[in-house]
Amino acid sequence: MNATAIESNGLLHRAGNLVKTGLLLAALSALVLVLGQRLGGSNGLVMAGGLVLVMNFVSFWFSDRIALAMNGARALPRSELPWLHALVGQLASRAELPEPRLYVVPSDTPNAFATGRSPEHAAIAVTTGLLQHLDRRELSGVLAHELAHVKNRDTLIMTVAATLAGVITHLAQWAFFWGGSLLGGRGDDGEEGGSALSTLGAMLVAPLAATLLQLAVSRSREYDADATAAQLTGDPMALANALARLEQGNRALPMPNAAATAHLYIVNPLAGGLLASLFSTHPPMAERIARLVAMR
Repeated sequence: MNATAIESNGLLHRAGNLVKTGLLLAALSALVLVLGQRLGGSNGLVMAGGLVLVMNFVSFWFSDRIALAMNGARALPRSELPWLHALVGQLASRAELPEPRLYVVPSDTPNAFATGRSPEHAAIAVTTGLLQHLDRRELSGVLAHELAHVKNRDTLIMTVAATLAGVITHLAQWAFFWGGSLLGGRGDDGEEGGSALSTLGAMLVAPLAATLLQLAVSRSREYDADATAAQLTGDPMALANALARLEQGNRALPMPNAAATAHLYIVNPLAGGLLASLFSTHPPMAERIARLVAMR
């Protein structure tokens, strides 16, 4: 497939995923407010909205530092691995982006992630295993994928989705321990925090719904980043080959300490069977590779 066809295909994927992502984020936000209202009436609605604002404020300003610190990433000075800085600089220039900061995660598992609230504040972290197991062509595909997340503002979108899902889970936990009384107020039925039955339903259903919505957001953004990366490099098979190798590497040597930031990595860093794959923040690897192969 020539460069024009790749670009057209990538634009089509991005347009569809952008609409889907907007709807899913709106659904997550609505779920937070509905849960707050169900558990605490008007007071609960206000408190839920306030909690969302506070957590999103923290995520917006500090998510990159938190993600990097949680993974033990260290800054990579320009004097170290200058060829890697040059490669990232070339790809960033091609994507019309500022060159992101580079970090290294001390792990033998081959993986990478991007973080930061905007292209001007972006960072890309690669594991030592990634540098050891991929050739230059495959590494270019992976780095282009991470730059695609930056270009498409996915790092912020996925952080917001994870934050909203976290708010919903915390509200449900409060409901379990306090029956909605912590939020105060009365539900639509006039009872404190809503009826016991509705509180139980909200407590059980809301976290599951939030998880599924978050998964849908993350999976959409991964497909979009793959398509954008193929457009940037003009070489879809470079990323397809890299993904296949990364999938094998992460199955053989998972990263259990990366559970809290698993949604940021290019491939799922966690081990798990069929049930875990159903609730993975990443789309099926076979489907990702198939879409890239179709873009040749």
